[in-house]
Amino acid sequence: MTLKIHIDDGAAPYEQVRAQISEQAREGVLPVGYRLPTVRGLAESLGLAANTVAKAYRALEADGVIETRGRNGTFVAAAGAAAQRELAAAAQEFAARARRLGGSEEDAVAAVRDALRAVFGG
Repeated sequence: MTLKIHIDDGAAPYEQVRAQISEQAREGVLPVGYRLPTVRGLAESLGLAANTVAKAYRALEADGVIETRGRNGTFVAAAGAAAQRELAAAAQEFAARARRLGGSEEDAVAAVRDALRAVFGG
């Protein structure tokens, strides 16, 4: 089990790093507890600026995919349960806000479908 990241000319490099680590963690290619390379080490191996990898790591940490343990390093977190809890909390917040704005349930569902299409395509 090794981290494999390929950067191409498509999306922003930090987004490619973020997406590939997230996918590998979700699929179990990178198991919970897997120690990721340092920001500087990964940046050097990919030919990227350290700030680019740091930005990806910050986004992954905010998403609950990885956790930084100070000087001990950065590790794949037990993201499944944490991600599900965060998703449920985001849905609750959205539903409450939609209600405060006076939208109907149908309006809220339509807004979510539009947002999902914009993000996931289709």
